[in-house]
Order: sequence, then structure tokens, then C-alpha cells
Amino acid sequence: MVAVPVGVTEIYYLCSVKKRYFIYLSYLGTNYHGWQIQPNGSSIQEVLTTALRTVLGDDDIEIVGAGRTDTGVHARLMTAHFDSKSAIAEKQSFIGRMNGFLPFDIAVHDLKEVKPDAHARFDAIGRCYEYHVTERKNVFKKNLVTRIGFKPDYERMNEAAAVLRNYTDFTSFSKRHTDVKTNNCIVARAEWTRKDDEWIFTIEADRFLRNMVRAIVGTLFEVGKGKITLDEFHEIITAKDRCRAGASVPAQGLYLVDIGYPDELFVVNERENT
Repeated sequence: MVAVPVGVTEIYYLCSVKKRYFIYLSYLGTNYHGWQIQPNGSSIQEVLTTALRTVLGDDDIEIVGAGRTDTGVHARLMTAHFDSKSAIAEKQSFIGRMNGFLPFDIAVHDLKEVKPDAHARFDAIGRCYEYHVTERKNVFKKNLVTRIGFKPDYERMNEAAAVLRNYTDFTSFSKRHTDVKTNNCIVARAEWTRKDDEWIFTIEADRFLRNMVRAIVGTLFEVGKGKITLDEFHEIITAKDRCRAGASVPAQGLYLVDIGYPDELFVVNERENT
């Protein structure tokens, strides 16, 4: 039998078959060694798993994230799935208890029941990242934006960014020796826009490779400095060689901002729709 936390029987009830849920959260990555559990450092996955096991009274809960953000990378929206022996009847009460247990830099925003075989990582059909840079020192945004000491040509960088939509193999922007089966991605959007004193690079694709966004931004900076021409940017992509591309930019300016899923993964909850 699973121990239901005392005094909250209206929130959880035991069910004969495990239910699968998608949990939606945001976090600041500054104090963590990325999403994935690490042997010698705190991770988002570890802290979230501990909170879930405590709130649901189930020490067998395992959580699988939609991706593996690196050390220092932030998420405005991360999705993960877990199975629970306790059905969650009152979503808002569950979210409140989770946020009361979690540290200040991790927050749960939503919870949705999904089909038993739904997978937060493999069923995602789109992801969106942002990279934030500024040329000004801002003491209130330490570790939240990357400060650069040069003024790049953003118009030229946007010309290069548009090129990304014409390719599918992004080996040149991937960390080497990873366990993925293919380096192919379909980029739907890639552009720089300005907001106040920041420039933001937004990129949307069906999937991303490890270190891909930071490598692309680093290479675009070389374009913006005039060190790489548009033709050379094309050549870097077609070379399928990480050594040809620019250096990766720091993690602190990178944010995972959205993840998309097919509607058919979700179980309609009548109570939430009334």
C-alpha cells in the first residue's frame, strides 16, 4: 500500500493502475549541474524527484525530462513525465504543495494526465530556445544574460540565421561523441530581435543536439564581427565538422522556453473542464 500524506486525502487517492502525468516547471539553472542527475552535484531532476516522492508518499517515483539542459542553463518551461500509484484529484493543491517543498529557483506551473505510453522526451514535436545577450553591465541580471564586449552586426547575423532553415544536418554545431542516432533537425525559426537593452536569439526546431544552440550563437557572433562571411557560414554547415564552427557561448544566457506535444497524448479531465 502507498502511504497517502495525512490530511490531504482529498488531493490524492490510491488507484489500481499507475497513472502517468506531465509536470510543467521552470527553473534558474545557476545553482545546478544541469537537468540530469549527477554523482557529484545537485541537479534539477534530483531535487524534483525528491519533492515528488515526498508529496505523493511514493519512494518508487522516477521522473524523465524532455531534455537535458546543461549546467547554468535556465528553463522558462520544462516538461517531464512520471508515473504515480496515487491519482492526483486536486491539481492546484498538488502544485501548491510541490512549490512549498521546492527551493526558490524551481517552480511547478501545471500538471496534466497523459496516456500510459506518453513520453516527455520522445513525443515532443517541437522545442524553442532563446539566447539573451547585452552590451551593458546590469547588476540585476547576473547569471541571467550574457554580457558581450563588442557590438556585432545583428542584421548580418540574421541573414546567416535564416540560412539554418535550409539545412537538416547540424553536425557542425553538435557536441561530438554523443549517443544520438542522427544529427538531423528541422529548424522552423531562427532570428535575432531586440527587447530593451537585450538582443534575443530565438530558435525553434523539432529537436536539438547537445550544445547546438550555444554553438550556433557562437558562430553567428563570428559572422557579426565580420570574421566569417555568409558563404563561409554555408560551408561550415555543409562541412559537418564541429571544429569548423565557432566556440560555444556561455550557458547563462540560454533558456528553454517551450515544448510542443500532440493533443492526443493528453487525457481529458472532466473536472478541469467544468
